[in-house]
Amino acid sequence: MKGITRFNKQDILRAFLVLSLLCSSFLGTAQSSNGFGITAGVNYGSTGDLSQNGQTIIDNPEEKIGYHAGIFYKADVALIYLRPELKFTQLSNEYDGDQLDIQKLDLPILVGTKIVGPLHIFAGPSLQYILNTEIGDVDYSDVQEEFTVGAQVGLAANFGNIGIDVRYERGFTTNEIMQIENVIDINGPITIDTRPEQIILAISVKL
Repeated sequence: MKGITRFNKQDILRAFLVLSLLCSSFLGTAQSSNGFGITAGVNYGSTGDLSQNGQTIIDNPEEKIGYHAGIFYKADVALIYLRPELKFTQLSNEYDGDQLDIQKLDLPILVGTKIVGPLHIFAGPSLQYILNTEIGDVDYSDVQEEFTVGAQVGLAANFGNIGIDVRYERGFTTNEIMQIENVIDINGPITIDTRPEQIILAISVKL
């Protein structure tokens, strides 16, 4: 696409690592009660439409259960807290019998606040780097953009060092894969919108 600079996987991974280190360095100056932790859980949702020549063929793919696991850092700042996370995520759903699997790295940068008792709310952008996409035995092209942006919003409860949260995630960046064997089809190429829309349930443990 004209006017857009393309980055390779090494560039993106370096950017993720640098941003993670910067977050850790900045947040390391916060209160001593803050710290790192691990988090894991399941996600349930789907990606977008399957279309041909701009016309939607499947707009409601069958939703599958995926999973995620990673690390986080939480830092209290006055009445709010900052919580950057770095996670590996597997997404799955099905288009007319063909299962689409997406593996990606997620870097949510969340801001939250306590509301009552152990409950708190949070929201923030989620930077996403797509590692791989596969769908059945059909050959599809790589995604248009490996680096994308979304958002998360959720509700959580903390009980000592244990936390439970449920959140909604939506991808914003338009990002498609194209069925290679149908590129010259007279009806136009088949494409799939890979933007995620899902509910995420997670358990976290502060170390």
